[in-house]
Amino acid sequence: MHLPMTRVAGPGRIHQMKLRPCIDIHNGKVKQIVGGTLSDESGAAENFVAERSSEFYASLFKSYGMKGGHIILLNKAGTPEYEADMEAARRALEVYPGGFMIGGGVTTDTAETLLELGASHVIVTSYVFSGGQLHRDKLDELVEKIGADRLVLDLSCRYSGDGYYIATDRWQYLTDIKVDEALLISLSDSCSEYLIHAVDVEGKRNGVDVRLLQLLSDWAASEHTGRITYAGGVAGLTDIDRIEQIGGGRIDLTIGSALDIYGGDMALCDVINHINHV
Repeated sequence: MHLPMTRVAGPGRIHQMKLRPCIDIHNGKVKQIVGGTLSDESGAAENFVAERSSEFYASLFKSYGMKGGHIILLNKAGTPEYEADMEAARRALEVYPGGFMIGGGVTTDTAETLLELGASHVIVTSYVFSGGQLHRDKLDELVEKIGADRLVLDLSCRYSGDGYYIATDRWQYLTDIKVDEALLISLSDSCSEYLIHAVDVEGKRNGVDVRLLQLLSDWAASEHTGRITYAGGVAGLTDIDRIEQIGGGRIDLTIGSALDIYGGDMALCDVINHINHV
C-alpha cells in the first residue's frame, strides 16, 4: 500500500512540506553518522550501521512512493571505500531509478554517469565551493553539461560568529561563504533546489536548529530562492511540527538517525502519517 508523501494543503496554503528519504553510505554500508565527525584519518562517530542492503532501503522508500530523497556517498572520491559506496549506490538506483538524487564526490566528469545510473539529480558542494570560495567556472560547466534542472546545491553549514557558513569536504572544513538570502538568490538560476544540513545538530537527535530554520523560512518566502530541504536534529514528532510551523510548508525535511529503520525511535509509517495530517 502506498501512503501519500505529502499532506493536503490547508485553506489558503499553497505549499506542502515533504519528507525526503535518505540513504547515507560509508565503506559500502548504509550508515547514520554524527554530523561533522567524519574524518579521513579516523572515520566517523556512528549512530547506526545497517545489516540490510542499500537495495532494501531503496525498495522500502519506493513502496511508500517517496521521491526526491538523496543518496550520499561519505567516503573520499578516488579511494577503494568510495568505490564500495558507488557499488551500493548503483544497486539502490537499479531498484528505484529516478527515486533519488546522489551526492558525494560529484564533478563535471562524473555527473552525467551518475544520472545515467538512474539518479534524478546530482548534489554538489565541495566541487564548486573549495578553498573557501565559490568557483563559478566549475558551476557554469556543470550547468552547461547537465542543466540546472538536474543540479542540487548542498549548502550544509555551521554557525560561526555572525551567521552560518558552508562546510565542505564532508563537513570537515568551514568556508568563508556565508549562507544568506543573497547567496541563494544568486545561485537560483544554476540549480533546481538546495539541500541544507544543519551540521551542528546533524545526527545528534537533540532537536532541530531553530535559528537556521527561521532564516531558511524567511529566505524561502522569496520566489527567487528555490526549494529548500532541511536536515538535522529531528528527535520526535514535535520537531516535525516545529519545522512545519516555522517553514509554513515551504521547507521540506529529511530524517535519518531518529527513524526506526536507522535505529531510532520514530516509526517511518508514523512519521509519514503525521506529516499527512500536520
